[in-house]
Amino acid sequence: MNNSSSRFKALNQYGIFLAFALICIALALSTPRFFTVPNLMIIGTQVSINALLAFGVTFVIITGGIDLSLGSMVAVAGVTAAMFAHPDTYPLLVPLLTGLAAGVLFGAFNGFVIIKSKVPPFIVTLGTMTIGRGLALILSKGRPVSNLSDTFNFIGGGNVFGIPFPIIILIIAFIVCSVILNKTVLGRYMYAVGGNEQAARASGINVSNVKMWVYTLCGLLSAVGGILLTSRITTGQPNAGAGFELDAIAAAIIGGTSTSGGTGTMTGTLIGALLIGVISNSLDLLNVTSYYQQVVMGIIIIGAVVLDSMGKKDH
Repeated sequence: MNNSSSRFKALNQYGIFLAFALICIALALSTPRFFTVPNLMIIGTQVSINALLAFGVTFVIITGGIDLSLGSMVAVAGVTAAMFAHPDTYPLLVPLLTGLAAGVLFGAFNGFVIIKSKVPPFIVTLGTMTIGRGLALILSKGRPVSNLSDTFNFIGGGNVFGIPFPIIILIIAFIVCSVILNKTVLGRYMYAVGGNEQAARASGINVSNVKMWVYTLCGLLSAVGGILLTSRITTGQPNAGAGFELDAIAAAIIGGTSTSGGTGTMTGTLIGALLIGVISNSLDLLNVTSYYQQVVMGIIIIGAVVLDSMGKKDH
């Protein structure tokens, strides 16, 4: 690997941290409200759902896959949980477990079809994205599921010692996902499968099991995001989560997860999600129309992919 390739790789790996720091400094200088505690809490709460989805899809992308059904899983899990979250009906554990189970089953279904059919994940999850949206509409009969209990609504709207509960869930999820990726055999197998699937299979790794695990984990994290969203908006919306997969994938890619697999970190993904949240928040503070956010994010995603490609040249 030559010096030019090394520089590109270093820029791709650490550039996101530098960019995030510079943007935060610039915003702090341009608008005093940015670094206030209430605004930082708003950013953390807004980022929480996208970061959870991004953690899940990071697992998938590291193994060389993709999941376009994240938003639909958010809707299915949210509607399912809401159906059991009416006041004076079931204990809080029931809607939580049913919502999580819906996400796990959906993710496992994605993994099963991908493994057995040998069809590219892009095509499979494009299909299940539509299936999931239809299921959410069927379960809710096309209407929002409302009248949810206060205890359920606390998950997305409450706080503990002044810290919004979604931020606490985000921190816990980040720690758990980081441990899985960096400290477990499964995490090492994820990198191996994404780096070279044939070599991983030849070395005795059960590639099918690894893929099943990553898509199931992705479904679980999407379900957590769906429950958080439903609790925050106090209704189970069958159309919730539309387009969420794009922001989640963007956060992972911006954070340094390689689209070709084998590379990625949860820390990078978290910074990527925070960067998206900070840009959105800054546009609001500066009274800039949110339409510009899509243009900015598109440019950043292209730049991240170009840097990833340059870093791989001359390997």
